[in-house]
Amino acid sequence: MSSDQGQEDRLHVLIPYWGPPGLLDTTIDSVLSQTDPRWRVTIVDDAYPDPTAQQTYADHPDPRIEYVRNEVNLGIAGNFERCRTLASGTLAMFLGCDDLLHDDFVATIRRLHAAHPDVELIQVGVRVIDGSGQPSNGLADRVKALIRPRVSSPLVLGGERLAASLLRGNWLYWPSLVFRVDALQQRSFRADLPIILDLALIMDAIVAGNRLVLAPEICFDYRRHDESASSLSLLQGERLADERRYFGEVAAALEARGWPRAARAARTHWTSRLHAVSLLPAALGTRSRSATSRVLRHVVA
Repeated sequence: MSSDQGQEDRLHVLIPYWGPPGLLDTTIDSVLSQTDPRWRVTIVDDAYPDPTAQQTYADHPDPRIEYVRNEVNLGIAGNFERCRTLASGTLAMFLGCDDLLHDDFVATIRRLHAAHPDVELIQVGVRVIDGSGQPSNGLADRVKALIRPRVSSPLVLGGERLAASLLRGNWLYWPSLVFRVDALQQRSFRADLPIILDLALIMDAIVAGNRLVLAPEICFDYRRHDESASSLSLLQGERLADERRYFGEVAAALEARGWPRAARAARTHWTSRLHAVSLLPAALGTRSRSATSRVLRHVVA
């Protein structure tokens, strides 16, 4: 097998990096522990001020690990887009720089792809952990578990059924998703939606005819950090406004596509609105009229 064929055969693990280097080390360790060695990693450092990651990975002894550093900070959307342009081979993923692969992740992905080579996305089972690595089951993940289709064997989903399901509530775990690279190259991340760029890209793919394999095997750890801190961050900035704008846009596009159920799910976006309800106590606690108004506007939109 030539070196080019070997690269083609590997799962390309793209890591948009910004954060504590110690967590990145545990992420890389989880990749190095794979039972199937057919993978390669590209760490894309978004000009993180601590040089530790560069010192550790710029000249790593394992040739499958590549390190690149952005000259300037591109931000979330910009760094994800750079990662997307670097994706190569047949399959790729955007692994979080604090998430973990179970030892059989690559082997499981390769088996699922071999069984469904014409399907563009793969979602495996996920275990949620907290900042210290312990199992976690907060509100967001309990809701995801409730709305996610229950499967005992791999199930292929697509079309309006999948679009409507994800617009009722996004039950996917983005860092664990694996994409067929040829499909990933067809569309870009939206720079104007930095917080929900994952859902926007996935919905564009579904409308274009891409499908998803949903598998029950749990082989990925998704790290969920302090939910209270995340909730407070939502009260600042424009995330809720961006969500409303996006749901309005996608509802119109789906209506024009002839997918009325999916369009209705986008207009209703009930899990997003319920999430806003859960933010009300935090908004009231800030004693900020603007924060409270921002949340209430989303609830009744």
